[in-house]
Amino acid sequence: MNKFKKIQAYRVGWLLPIVDFLILCPILIRMKKKTASSLQLQYHGDRKQIEQDIRHGAFFMTNHRDICMDAIWLTYLLRLRYFIRPYVGIGNNLFGKWWIEHVVRFMRAFVVIRNGCFRDQVTNAKLLSEYIHYLRQRRKSIWLAQREGRAKDGNDVTQPGVLKMLTIDSDNFFESIKQLNICPVCISYEYDPCDYLKAREMQLKRDKPGWKKSRKDDLLAMSIGIQGYKGRIVYRFTPSINHEIDKALAENPALLQLSKNEQIQYVCNLIDQHIHAAYEIYERGEKFDQYIDGQLAKINLSNKDEDFLRKKLYEMYDNQVKNYEKAQQN
Repeated sequence: MNKFKKIQAYRVGWLLPIVDFLILCPILIRMKKKTASSLQLQYHGDRKQIEQDIRHGAFFMTNHRDICMDAIWLTYLLRLRYFIRPYVGIGNNLFGKWWIEHVVRFMRAFVVIRNGCFRDQVTNAKLLSEYIHYLRQRRKSIWLAQREGRAKDGNDVTQPGVLKMLTIDSDNFFESIKQLNICPVCISYEYDPCDYLKAREMQLKRDKPGWKKSRKDDLLAMSIGIQGYKGRIVYRFTPSINHEIDKALAENPALLQLSKNEQIQYVCNLIDQHIHAAYEIYERGEKFDQYIDGQLAKINLSNKDEDFLRKKLYEMYDNQVKNYEKAQQN
């Protein structure tokens, strides 16, 4: 375990369940009342199979909408229904203060190191991959988003780089992926309180090539994401992709002859199909148009392009519908 010292979650034993039920859960119950009209755990597919996958220890891979709350609500729901406390991957770019890293590692988070030169990035990716497989060998549940950053345009697509990291030293890609027992989970928020920040970021990147977010921008997004109103929230769990991989390999052994990049893209598409098919689609009407007007009014830019920003705000929600409809046809 010493080799994982700089990234591993702290081992706190019986203390964490006490903190969860006496401190964290009551806080989240109050937060839910203020920031959501409902919060549901649902299933897409064979519920018995999904629950069996969960109880055997799963790698929960979700779409990524909110910096903090995606993982927090997942942990809350799993804790209440299955008494499971997943290990959570958090990028070190979010540690604005020295003490934040220690708090999140105490709360069973492990560190995803995102800075350093190319050689350091490769070394850190190998270390992270080895740690994740170490946890899965011990049948620990894990959460990691399907992409490095949030989907700014609402188009949830798994980044091949995530799967490359998870199988970086493997000679057998499919076997390495199956060892993780990836169970895709679709997160649906009726409203994204950070949508106007994402639209603002898109205009800044359009107008100022090379523009990058600051740590202050991340902290603001974290704060608004935690406190902002999301309306109806649904976490929809789907079966492990192992079942489909086994079936596909049995029916088409030629998949084993594909290049690793092609195999990675095949699994990316499989994860995306699970997530897109499980979206909760919310009705849109005059109330939603008024919501968009309100979010647009919050954007403060000297050269504010309202037509562009309005288009991007609507796209964030429309892309979910397009992906859902496409998934239903497959």
